[in-house]
Amino acid sequence: MCQQNLSCVRKAAMKAIRYYAYGPPEVISLEETGRPEPGDDGVLVRVRAASVNPGDWHLLRGSPYVFRAVAGLTRPKAHGLGADFAGVVEAVGKEVTRFAPGDEVYGCAPGSFAEYVTVPESGPVTGKPAGLTFEQAAAVPTSALTALQALRDKGRLAQGQKVLVNGAAGGIGTFAVQLAKAYGAEVTGVCGGGNVELVRSIGADDVIDYTRQDFTRTGRRYDVVLDNVGNRPVADCRRLLTPDGTYLHNSGSGGRWFGPMGRIIRLNALNLVVRHALPSFVTRENAADLVTLRELIEAGRLAPVVGRTHPLSEVPEAIAHVERGHARGKVVITL
Repeated sequence: MCQQNLSCVRKAAMKAIRYYAYGPPEVISLEETGRPEPGDDGVLVRVRAASVNPGDWHLLRGSPYVFRAVAGLTRPKAHGLGADFAGVVEAVGKEVTRFAPGDEVYGCAPGSFAEYVTVPESGPVTGKPAGLTFEQAAAVPTSALTALQALRDKGRLAQGQKVLVNGAAGGIGTFAVQLAKAYGAEVTGVCGGGNVELVRSIGADDVIDYTRQDFTRTGRRYDVVLDNVGNRPVADCRRLLTPDGTYLHNSGSGGRWFGPMGRIIRLNALNLVVRHALPSFVTRENAADLVTLRELIEAGRLAPVVGRTHPLSEVPEAIAHVERGHARGKVVITL
């Protein structure tokens, strides 16, 4: 195994998911390509598992079109997919001191649907939570970071507050329910009938089956609403809030050009003239919050929910399942 000497990995190959045109999952291919090389401050990780996020199918589709200004106007600039990983350090650069070959780690790196990824030592990577499998650990980063930063930083969640999580059975929702409970909140989860027991089992104090009851018309009020679905008008969602409540919008439908960005723009404008807080946010991938999540997991206060797994060759099917919008917990890719 390579340690500080990287010459033995420079010409090696690996299998990786690639796409060269925007489109449906059928444009994805599994190819043999060159293995990445870590720089002097880099860490090369042998990926054992990765997880699927909504961002993967947005990149694949090049949708909404406004994203193409960064991703590539007519075709993608980058050809890999995947952001979350868990695996084993294979090699490190000469300036790296935090990691050594053989360390089990988890974190975020672009193109993680591949046998190897590189990440800077100072980047979003840290030791894998003890007691989790690689598949479970890979389910954590993006979704749990989103839930944590939404509730803690934007929602300013405090002991004894009331929280509603719309989309409580999904990747972000399952983490949000548990994190809200860990912060001492009273939690209501909204999900379909088939997931009521799941959401209750991860700590929700109350569960609303949206197929049987309109969660915006129960007469209840919440200090924080985390909306992972965006399927109801903003006026209906504001009706759920206490006078000083916070509505956290994390999704929503929209046209081909702007998608959920249109809803975000409208909410940001409304935020200037109403008492309720309607903040937008972007998930920040960072090692410090990954450590926070690891500590919560190791303390038994947070656990990933893995709904299904697929081998690397089935990434198209996995992304298609997430794109349909009813994935239970996280969808994980095994390598």
